[in-house]
Amino acid sequence: MRQCPGRYVHREGKPVGGTEARDGKGAAASAGGAGDADGPGGPPAPGGTADGAKAPAALTTPRGRRPVVAALMLGMALAAIDGTIVSTAVPQIVGDLGGFTVFSWLFSGYLLAVTVTLPVYGKLSDTFGRKPVLIAGIILFLVGSLLCAAAWNMAALIAFRVIQGLGGGALQGTVQTIAADLYPLKERPRIQAKLSTVWATSAVAGPVVGGLLAGYADWRWIFLINLPVGAVALWLVVRHLHEPARPRPKTRPRIDWAGALAVFATGTLLLTALVQGGVAWPWLSAPSLGLFAASAALAALTVAIERRAAEPIIPGWVWRRRTIASVNLALGAMGLLMVAPTVFLPTYAQSVLGLGPIAAGFVLSVMTLSWPVSAALSDRVYNRIGFRLTAIIGMSAALLILLAFPLLPYPGEPWQPALIMLLLGAALGLFQLPLIVGVQSTVGWAERGTTTASVLFCRQVGQSIGAAVFGAVANSVLAARLLDAPAPGLPDDLDAVARALEDPGALSAAATDHLRRAVDAAVDYVYIGAAGAAALALLALVVLAPRRFPVISEAVITEAGDSPDAR
Repeated sequence: MRQCPGRYVHREGKPVGGTEARDGKGAAASAGGAGDADGPGGPPAPGGTADGAKAPAALTTPRGRRPVVAALMLGMALAAIDGTIVSTAVPQIVGDLGGFTVFSWLFSGYLLAVTVTLPVYGKLSDTFGRKPVLIAGIILFLVGSLLCAAAWNMAALIAFRVIQGLGGGALQGTVQTIAADLYPLKERPRIQAKLSTVWATSAVAGPVVGGLLAGYADWRWIFLINLPVGAVALWLVVRHLHEPARPRPKTRPRIDWAGALAVFATGTLLLTALVQGGVAWPWLSAPSLGLFAASAALAALTVAIERRAAEPIIPGWVWRRRTIASVNLALGAMGLLMVAPTVFLPTYAQSVLGLGPIAAGFVLSVMTLSWPVSAALSDRVYNRIGFRLTAIIGMSAALLILLAFPLLPYPGEPWQPALIMLLLGAALGLFQLPLIVGVQSTVGWAERGTTTASVLFCRQVGQSIGAAVFGAVANSVLAARLLDAPAPGLPDDLDAVARALEDPGALSAAATDHLRRAVDAAVDYVYIGAAGAAALALLALVVLAPRRFPVISEAVITEAGDSPDAR
């Protein structure tokens, strides 16, 4: 027998033993201060985790990890490709089912369900194990997909998209958690880079596949193709993902149903206010103010419920530990800034540069090419200088790149914003992955699901806030620029301007140029706002994060002859 840090290994899916370090000093340092190295947080205590419960051994052998990794990548692909593949088929869906005024809820409903369920699934995976949560998530997603394909009107399709989102929340959080369970610290960039590649491939392939199916087959196939992919993922998980039996707890695990319902209700009201504000109703209207007031009241109620719960869905230690709290805030700010390229850059490319939808998508997609490469190489940086400093370097570079966007000439060449996006992807890959790997390495098995879910939840909420805030910024800049328009009756919101520029023959040359310059100015201000979000991420890391992440030591027993680095 020999030991190697990082994972538990067993043969043919049957555990042969293993230990995991107790949180010990690492948890205390995470909660209270800096000074611990990015390395073992103290000598391992056999059989313990952060909460004193014995953690399960690893899930697979090095040989057996391959089918599990394949299942994780397929599961992540289901969630990653969903938004991009549906967006291209919206015209066909609306033409068949109607409901043009509410079609945006195809995306908003899914986003709501994913976001508000992330903390719930994280806690459930820590309590009952990863495998049952992942299986339930895949099944829910596939049932939702099948129902979406059979939808008879827009209301039914929106409702079934919510069911898909309930499964998508389990997929996103649990896949990331299992990836951390499978690999030791030094190998986690490999699996995270593979998952990043899934997102990159989905960003490029989604619009293409969705367009082909909607144009040459039927839009219902964009949901039906999930079934074989999900079925393979489900079979691989059931067959190859083995979680060893854990010691029976002294007391029966209690599910905080009241807390789960409160979290769900609070998130639903808040995200509805953010998504629909300024779109379905004005920001200062009664519906908007009422939703914000109700979500604030429910948030206070949620805090009260969680403080009294024996096993809260969102434990207080998520925010009391400096490492986790700082990463949550930093990745929430990253979600905020990501709205600029993902939402506004395609409009800029089409309205200002005059590109078609495919070419505009390519300008954005180059970011997804550099992101996984940078993420895969980030371990060479953080192993030398630490997680925090690596992330600070990445976000500092992103801040400068975002500030460079408003300096681009008008109208400019397509390669110029494409270069900006290529550099931005590299910077964000250097920022995000070290923080996710780092924060997962500061907690034991029994806290990893909750920690991972809290990080993803904050990133999702940041994206929702960014869409609302930057949408208001863009429309206000447009309205100001169009006060002195050369022709009367020009549109004054970004979506309407983009549609008007799709038919330039209906506008005079002067009006067309004025609209394009207005869009250019609006997107410039959005990127300046994104740079502000990058500054907030840096502030969270500089002020709140400990200088060195208190990484927990994991003692691992492998059978003689097994190579720790085998694939």
